Amino acid sequence: MISYLQEENISKRYGEKLLFDAININISQNQKIALVAKNGTGKTSLLNILGGIDTPDSGALSSKRDLKIAYLPQEIHLDPKKSIIQAVFFQEDEIIQAIRNYNDSLKTADNELMQNALDLMDRLNAWDYEARVKQILGQLEIFDYDQKIAHLSGGQKKRVALAGTLISNPDLLILDEPTNHLDLNMIEWLEEYLSTTDITLFMVTHDRYFLDRVCNVILELDQGEIFTYQGNYSYFIEKRAERIENLQANIAGAQNLMRTEQEWMRRMPKARTHKSKYRMDGFDDLKERANRRIDDTKLELGVSTGRLGKKVIDIYNLKKSFDDKCLIDDFTYKFARGEKVGIVGKNGSGKTTFLNILAGELSQDSGRIDIGETVKIAYYKQDGISFDEDAKLIDVVKNIAESVKLKNGKSFSASGFLQYFLFPPEMQYNYIRKLSGGEKRRLYLCTVLMQQPNVLFMDEPTNDLDIMTLQVLEEYLTQTDATVIVVSHDRFFMDKIVDHVFVFDGKGEIKDFPGNYTQYRNSDLFQSEVEQAKPKAKVEKPASSKQKTDTERPKKISFNEKFEFEQLEEELPKLEKKRTNLENELNSGSLDSENLIIKSKELSQLMTEIENKEHRWLELSELL
Repeated sequence: MISYLQEENISKRYGEKLLFDAININISQNQKIALVAKNGTGKTSLLNILGGIDTPDSGALSSKRDLKIAYLPQEIHLDPKKSIIQAVFFQEDEIIQAIRNYNDSLKTADNELMQNALDLMDRLNAWDYEARVKQILGQLEIFDYDQKIAHLSGGQKKRVALAGTLISNPDLLILDEPTNHLDLNMIEWLEEYLSTTDITLFMVTHDRYFLDRVCNVILELDQGEIFTYQGNYSYFIEKRAERIENLQANIAGAQNLMRTEQEWMRRMPKARTHKSKYRMDGFDDLKERANRRIDDTKLELGVSTGRLGKKVIDIYNLKKSFDDKCLIDDFTYKFARGEKVGIVGKNGSGKTTFLNILAGELSQDSGRIDIGETVKIAYYKQDGISFDEDAKLIDVVKNIAESVKLKNGKSFSASGFLQYFLFPPEMQYNYIRKLSGGEKRRLYLCTVLMQQPNVLFMDEPTNDLDIMTLQVLEEYLTQTDATVIVVSHDRFFMDKIVDHVFVFDGKGEIKDFPGNYTQYRNSDLFQSEVEQAKPKAKVEKPASSKQKTDTERPKKISFNEKFEFEQLEEELPKLEKKRTNLENELNSGSLDSENLIIKSKELSQLMTEIENKEHRWLELSELL
């Protein structure tokens, strides 16, 4: 196996805090590695070193000659003046430059310039590259290539950056929380893409389904050391438990031996022999092993909730639109005590809008919302972190409450509650600016739950939280008496918490599915939505031949049109094969009446789709 990148004796500090010390990492060809650790232990710092964004305090990095690395960080910074297509093609390799030249030549009247661009595209076989580019852009729902970055949402910018990173076709791909801000369909596509390609991968993610299905090596960063597990996430969970158990046994054994050695030292005569001096020298090492602590502290969220009456939130005929786009159309529902509802839908389908309306932060166009008198709402937002960077942790918490009541009747002071959230006393007087992104999220979660709500709205709560904190949050949400309404792209999280799912289609309809996300994903409802969401081929009226003249320059196919043509050539044979299979099923005589109707409808829709795509293929073929 070819070694791509090696880190030898790497150490890094953040201020006075030692993140990792003298660690060694080797990344080899075709490995798909995930890094797992608690927030604030240096995951992003390590990725920045691997990606060449930062340097270690000590140690050395070496890599294979001409190794091409692409790094997608958590924080995306794109030039707002650039178009999407310019931002996607940010790499400076030969093929991308050839495509840029070809696009530029289409905007000029210089036939020689265009011919040179075409020759270069042919020589580099760049047309095949286009098909791959379009597949990635299409799956990430990037279609308007000329739109400016300045006009995109945070989620759209993340997709553009992800597309550019994948399109660059690197030898080594480094991803920091790639699933953040992606909807569930895109996460599943990315999961399939990464697991089936030969790309070498090193990533950090909190998405346990994603991690389990993509990665074949898990690296655990624990107390500044690296532990390697040759398997997926499920294997890691099993072997980590064994490691902790063995470590606890070793510490217990060292502690017993140390007590014996201490007794021996008390009784030892002053005149030391060489043998006793050797035993004395080994005592310090034994003491260090016996005093080792296992950092396996778990966050336990036994926060009490206020009494909740029979009436929670009643919604009647709710409607909401932005300009001509209807997101919620005539929705009626009554939430019950202790109900756990998950909300799914594509980005921009109205999920956050719905929570904002329920929280009173956005007005509806029409309809009525009645909230029970005993309801106490807390809202955990995607962008809710608004701490003063120069404030201290203890002051942030005290501004909300001096003490917090727990389920068992006990109360915690502000300082005690911070300890409850794994912020030790020596850390509580630190400034917010010293916290990692994940630690800020944990502090934000602390400030939301200490309000002791009985109705909890959560918008993407899993972003930037480590897996350990997520496990405990899941435990809290499954046991709490509060009504919980949660928007999340984390499938594991949703499967564990929710009783049923609201499905937003982005056109105003909200469907209520009785089950968790995986059950919804495997349902007929999901499959029908996939069919309806398939884009219809746009049929353009051909230009009249009367408008052309002999002196007019012949129209050349654009990059986007060529891109579309290549994709259609790949799609049409697959659609034809699917049609043949459906026809064989219908003619087999083995289908019952219900499935016969379903398959007939499916065949009808498929034939319409084939007809539209064939029409478009003919239009584009005339331009070649």
